[in-house]
Amino acid sequence: MQMTGTSQRRNAGRIRPVVVLTLLFLLFRPPSPVPADDASVDLALVLAIDCSFSVDAREFALQMAGLGRAFMRPEVKQAIRHGSRQRIAVAAVQWSDENNQTVILPWTIVSGDADADELGMILSHMPRRLSQGGTSISTALLVSNALFATAPPAERRVIDVSSDGRNNIGPPVRPVRDMIVTEGVTINGLTILNEWPALESYFTAHVVGGAGHFVMPARDFDDYAEAIYRKLLREITGPGVS
Repeated sequence: MQMTGTSQRRNAGRIRPVVVLTLLFLLFRPPSPVPADDASVDLALVLAIDCSFSVDAREFALQMAGLGRAFMRPEVKQAIRHGSRQRIAVAAVQWSDENNQTVILPWTIVSGDADADELGMILSHMPRRLSQGGTSISTALLVSNALFATAPPAERRVIDVSSDGRNNIGPPVRPVRDMIVTEGVTINGLTILNEWPALESYFTAHVVGGAGHFVMPARDFDDYAEAIYRKLLREITGPGVS
C-alpha cells in the first residue's frame, strides 16, 4: 500500500527516535568480553555520579566524601578480599545532561587494603569537573557502558548510577537500559529521595536491570554515605546478598 505524503511524514516522526537511540547505543557499545586471564578481576564497577542542576556544592561534597569513606571501611575491604581473585576494577564518571559527562577516574585496580584506602582518598577529594545541566541518566548509562571496552576481564560488570532526579533530557532511558542489559551488564541504582519521594519506583521500572539488580534508597544527601556503603558492599559481594 502506497503511503501519502502526510502518512510518510507521520511515520518518519515515529521512527526517528528509535534510529537515533540505536545509533547512540552502537556508538557507545563495548566489544564482547575477552576471556578471563591472570589480569582478570571479580568485578568491573563504573560509578556514575550525578552532577546535575539539582545537586548543589554541599550535596556534591557529601556524595564524594561518602563514596570515598565507603571504600575505606573494613567491611568493603574484606568483601574485596573474599572474592575468588581478591581484586576489583573501578572507574568513575561525573554526569549531568546529554552534553556533559567526564571520566574522573580511569580503570583502577583495587587488590588490597592500601589500594582501597588510596582510592577512597582520591574520591573523597575529587572536585566537580563539569558544568551543571539537566538529568540525562540515559546518556550517563551509555558513557558508563562504553568504559567496559577498556576494562580488565571481569566475572561481573556493573554500572552503579546515583541520582536525585528522573531522566529529563537526552534519549529515553528505558530502551537504553534494555540494550545495555543485553550485553550482560548489571545496572544498579542509588536514589536520593529529597526531591522525588517516588524515585525508587521510577528507577525500578526504568533504570535498573540485569542479573541481581537492585535499587538502594537514601532519604537525602545526608543519608547518602550509609546508602552508598551498603550498596558497594552488596555489589562487591555479588548477587544474592541483601
